[in-house]
Amino acid sequence: MRWPLWKPKPPPEIVVVGGRTSPLRDVYDFLMRARWRTGVLIIVSAFLVVNVLFALVYRATGGVAAVRPHSLLDAFFFSVQTLGTLGYGAMYPESLAAHLVVTLEVVVGVFVLALVTGFTFSKFSSVRARIQFAERVALSPFDGYVSLMLRVGNERRSRVIDARISVTMTRTERTQEGVTFYRMLDLSLERRRIPNLARSWTVFHRVTESSPLHGMSPEDLAAKEVELQILVTGLDETSSQTIYAQARYDHSQIIWGARHADLLSELPNGTLVLDLTRFNDVVPTAPTSQFPYPRAEKA
Repeated sequence: MRWPLWKPKPPPEIVVVGGRTSPLRDVYDFLMRARWRTGVLIIVSAFLVVNVLFALVYRATGGVAAVRPHSLLDAFFFSVQTLGTLGYGAMYPESLAAHLVVTLEVVVGVFVLALVTGFTFSKFSSVRARIQFAERVALSPFDGYVSLMLRVGNERRSRVIDARISVTMTRTERTQEGVTFYRMLDLSLERRRIPNLARSWTVFHRVTESSPLHGMSPEDLAAKEVELQILVTGLDETSSQTIYAQARYDHSQIIWGARHADLLSELPNGTLVLDLTRFNDVVPTAPTSQFPYPRAEKA
């Protein structure tokens, strides 16, 4: 019998009932977390909507020279010129109502320009970590100890200075009153920090008698709904900003009887090769008296 390699599972969806929502207050947070194309799409859409609204006002009030009567298209282009402070001169306000609307639009344009500039600057200046986590966690004997092994790496060529990692295990427990709750336990690591994080770093947790994993089997992990929460923090070498990255593994992503594949090899001429194509690979290990579980299937 061989222990199967489970496929990674997406995190379960959590439906929040009764939570307070403030969409307008969270617009900035949403834009900062959104992808560039999403942010640009929202900005362009807002720009077009504002100009359409002012175009409707211009068409209703009139008083703009060289604009065809009741032409929404001409009013829209005049609004674009006004909001963008272009001033070609072909179309211009010639009535009091049109001048008042132009004044209002210029004020709106000042705020819109400031918001777009601030968003663009914040987006460019904010550095996001590109930390890579292996798809699975390995659990097997290593150097005489049963160890939980986790591989992380930096996808950028620059380094993460003073990188620190923490691993928290969450499992279900029952109180003496029969209440089920989730308990969070910190796992001790052989090394919690390194001077700089480059392409790969394998973190070890020895399953000793003091470890929350001591004496547990794969069935126990599934019964207790064990999850691992990983947090990596450090200083980006290029921008000198603090960055962080998180990952989550459930019990099905813990591979028993395996270790992470070696990435570093040496050619006959002495050249060292770092093969990142094997970053997510695991290789089976032989059962021992300390670890009698079957060998994992090779990925």
